[in-house]
Amino acid sequence: MAYLSMGEAHRRITQYLNRFCDAITNQDGPSLRSLLSLSSNFLSLADALNVFQDANRLVRQNDKYVQFAEILVNHLRCLQSFRNDHFVDAYNAFEKSANAFLQEFRNWESAWALEALYVIVFDIRGLAEQADRELVAVGKNPDKLKAAGSFLMKVFGALAGKNPKRVGALYVTCQLFKIYFKLGTVHLCRSVIRSIETARIFDFEEFPTRDKVTYMYYTGRLEVFNENFIAAEEKLMYALKRCHPQKQANIRLILKYLIPVKLSLGILPKKWLLEKYNLLEYADVIQALRTGDLRLLRNALQKHEDRFLRSGVYLVLEKLELQVYQRLTKKIYIIQKQKDASKAHQVKLEIIVKAFKWLEMDMDIDEVECIMAILIHKNLMKGYFAHKSKVVVLSKQDPFPKLNGRPVNS
Repeated sequence: MAYLSMGEAHRRITQYLNRFCDAITNQDGPSLRSLLSLSSNFLSLADALNVFQDANRLVRQNDKYVQFAEILVNHLRCLQSFRNDHFVDAYNAFEKSANAFLQEFRNWESAWALEALYVIVFDIRGLAEQADRELVAVGKNPDKLKAAGSFLMKVFGALAGKNPKRVGALYVTCQLFKIYFKLGTVHLCRSVIRSIETARIFDFEEFPTRDKVTYMYYTGRLEVFNENFIAAEEKLMYALKRCHPQKQANIRLILKYLIPVKLSLGILPKKWLLEKYNLLEYADVIQALRTGDLRLLRNALQKHEDRFLRSGVYLVLEKLELQVYQRLTKKIYIIQKQKDASKAHQVKLEIIVKAFKWLEMDMDIDEVECIMAILIHKNLMKGYFAHKSKVVVLSKQDPFPKLNGRPVNS
């Protein structure tokens, strides 16, 4: 900057280089983390670099700094490019610096520098996203986030040995998940999950709670996409129970996926929960399930379609239609039972057709028969058809079975 003298710029850069070397010599993890963080240093130091243009020579001609020249020169180059909003150049320099740091990290026996590695892992992902946006803006292939994923796999490999550093593997895994979800390559999560969950060198409970919560959140989302709802509920509930109560935004993220899972298992959350965490887009979906109102469900899905599609839960919610059909049939059954218990199990298809018409859903008797057949096939309803009389004959014992072993809320 114009107000910064050459001498002051030189002093700032030298001070930074000395602090960096001292942090490594003293195995001062917190200081090294701060020195490598883009958010902590780039303004003051980048301004100095714009005034003093010969930092490269300063590093390479000093015996104290030269051992770490590849880390330092490229990190300083990254800071300067980042300050000037040249994100592709910043990313390229950062990746070189990160690779050089990883080489040093492999040689350190203890885990003292884990926090510094964490900030590199975190920053390379964010910088890659910025670089990709810059590439898209000029019509080029956005490949930096993919490259960041490849770097993180190398970091994961460096943490997979039988040493104290392995405790950092879950943090890196979670950052990989964020990259894979962003790129739409979630299938790549499988190999990392397999390493974490089957390798004997990892004891899951040894990992920090923060990382365990994030890991269970992402693996829970994967189970949602695969429609393994019981496994998804287990993982997301693990994350929810251990998430810090003051991290409201994180709790909301977990619930955004846990609620569709609960609904798929026949469990209807209370309205206060939706209000507390601003998830009212699910309110009409829950009400539709509670009342058997197909029209309300379809309207809710249409109203919040963009939001549900972005979250990846739209198809999960759409499949709740079967539960709505089941609930509507159950309501008819209950009403008939109140009138004449001996005939409650015989539900005429024309009555169901009338119920749909009352809901302004135009369905003929053949469509309703098809829906009832699906409900019976999916074990959402026990019974059979009396085709001649157009009647569903429900089982007298448990005509509406528990959903995935759970009772469906009335």
